Amino acid sequence: MRISNPKFLLFLVTFWGILIAFAPDTLTNLIDYTVFSLLGVLGAIFANSTGAGGGVVFIPMFNKLGFTESQAIATSFAIQCFGMTAGALTWFYHYKLEREPSGLWPSFFPVIKVSAIASIIGLWAVYGLDLAPPSSLHYSFSWFSLLLGIGIIFIALVLKPQPLHQTVQPIDWLMICVISLFGGAVTAWLSVGIGELLAIYLIIRRFDVNMAVAVAVIVSALTVWSAIWQHTLVDFNVYWQVVLFAGPGAIFGGVLAKAIVAKLSAKRLKIFFAFWLMVIGAVGVSGG
Repeated sequence: MRISNPKFLLFLVTFWGILIAFAPDTLTNLIDYTVFSLLGVLGAIFANSTGAGGGVVFIPMFNKLGFTESQAIATSFAIQCFGMTAGALTWFYHYKLEREPSGLWPSFFPVIKVSAIASIIGLWAVYGLDLAPPSSLHYSFSWFSLLLGIGIIFIALVLKPQPLHQTVQPIDWLMICVISLFGGAVTAWLSVGIGELLAIYLIIRRFDVNMAVAVAVIVSALTVWSAIWQHTLVDFNVYWQVVLFAGPGAIFGGVLAKAIVAKLSAKRLKIFFAFWLMVIGAVGVSGG
């Protein structure tokens, strides 16, 4: 069933209403959190149209609101479970209905399988071994995003178009595994990383930019779902009042993102992706 199906939407609204009705807080207090619905929409639109996780929107905002680091990361993961899942399902249906029948994106599922497994291993290696993040990780990741954004704009505007790659070469499999292991670890620390790194690599290697985004979104969704148990069952730090409103907003944003991407040419999508990388980098560097 597609998430835009009226029956599914009715179920979602009903389920959300039940959660509010049984929430251990007064309706008056909960109303104060409705503004986070917009944050969920915004984060999911950028996340699911570029492949970079919504945490790049959520974490800076949560830091400004005085969340603890654990609360910010856990709440970001929880919201992304809504938004990235909506985006992943939307991209999956796009592949099944429009790409697979034409024989396009032959590497779609193989890349997702390998990358998701490696990413989850990297993420749970951090949790299982209790690995602390490098002190300069966030700052370095921000510079990396900024410079890569500039590089992708150069590729899109200056270099002549070349034929797209359809098949994954042995060196690509090696790089995808390494990038995904590292990206999973970074995601454990920052709640973002795997989608951005994977999309960047696939775009640079001249795979279809829409496929790069779709793969990154789906791998990100699988990664955040594997992570949420650490922040709920093991060590609960989710700011649930925020998720109660930002989560449904993120679902809407995740669906809307695909419609936005459909309006962009491959070149414009690359530029949009690069612009978002530079925004991420600039915000991180200025806050570093």
